[in-house]
Amino acid sequence: QAQLVESGGGLVQPGESLLLSCAASGSPSDLYMLGWYRQAPGLEREFIARSTREGGLFYSDSIKDRFTISRDRTENTVSLRMTRLQVEDTAVYYCAAGPWRNPVEYWGKGALVIVSS
Repeated sequence: QAQLVESGGGLVQPGESLLLSCAASGSPSDLYMLGWYRQAPGLEREFIARSTREGGLFYSDSIKDRFTISRDRTENTVSLRMTRLQVEDTAVYYCAAGPWRNPVEYWGKGALVIVSS
C-alpha cells in the first residue's frame, strides 16, 4: 500500500522553472520506484522520470535535458525540477510509485501545471 501527495503545481510563464514535490508513505517495498508522469489535454499519460530505491534514475528522452528528478530515500519524497518550461509542458503531473520499475501500482491525485504568457 502507498499514498502519494503532490505539491508545487501552479501557473508559470514560458521559460520559467517550477519544482514539484511528492510526499510518499507506505511499505518500503511498494515505494521501490518513485516517479513522475504527466497527462496533457487530449493526450495519453506520459512517462517523465522515475527513480529506484538503490538510486537509479530514468528519464524520458523528450525532457531529460530540462527536468531533473531527485529522491530523498529517508523521507520518501521525490521531486521534479522543471526548467525552461514551454506551453507544451502544460499538463496534470502525477506522482507514481510501485514495487517494480514497471508497471505503476500507485498514483497521486495530480498537480496541475499551466505554462502560459
